[in-house]
Amino acid sequence: MQIENITISHHNRTVDAAYYKPDGEGSFPLVIFSHGYNGHKDDAAPSAKYFAKSGIGAVCFTFCGGSTRDLSGFPTTEMTLFTEREDLLAVVDEAKKWPWVDSSQIYLFGASQGGMVSALAAEERGRDIRALILLYPAFCIADNWNERFQKPEDIPDTEVLWDMALGRRFFESIRDFRIREQIGKFGGRVLLMHGTEDEVVGLEYSKWASEKYPNARLELFHGEPHGFSEDGNRRMEAMALYFIHECMADEQP
Repeated sequence: MQIENITISHHNRTVDAAYYKPDGEGSFPLVIFSHGYNGHKDDAAPSAKYFAKSGIGAVCFTFCGGSTRDLSGFPTTEMTLFTEREDLLAVVDEAKKWPWVDSSQIYLFGASQGGMVSALAAEERGRDIRALILLYPAFCIADNWNERFQKPEDIPDTEVLWDMALGRRFFESIRDFRIREQIGKFGGRVLLMHGTEDEVVGLEYSKWASEKYPNARLELFHGEPHGFSEDGNRRMEAMALYFIHECMADEQP
């Protein structure tokens, strides 16, 4: 495979990314990985290599301001779910230009907050997305923060969560956000994977989403927490690869 670090500029910021191109000629399906809260593009590197060895290209990137390890210079206190959606859609638009990518076979793969962002991106640009793979997607984010900061005057200028500072913009941007009104119209296939021992994102959110989407399947990972074990990750990769091959075998919608 060929691995190359790249940057993608948009909205006056620059996304740090890497692509994993399979060996061989022609065009390949592409999986775009979106990391979770305070994650990094390298988090999905093992899975990206797994797919590339199987003939499926991959892109991993770091959300601008979405990580203390982000290289973009965009402050974490300026990041919102919606700046992250812009980042992801910029990656989609860039990848569609690459001659080795089959633009009819682009898959979004998001974990935790990255799963939430991937779902939002698919709602906006469903025509560009073949299918969604959502790993314990954090559909609870707005509900949790709005319960904590119930009135506008409760919102702090900054709030540190898991060693990363969020800013007022993050909380104000989800003030009137209702996840149940924002996702579910995407008509492509959706694979949700969620651990039964997840203490960060309630399993009920993935159960709800699996019923909301018109073409979704929920796979339970018994005994797995938020962030799978090594065994869980290997099962996740195999299941995701099989799912992509299922989608490739379908007639185009």
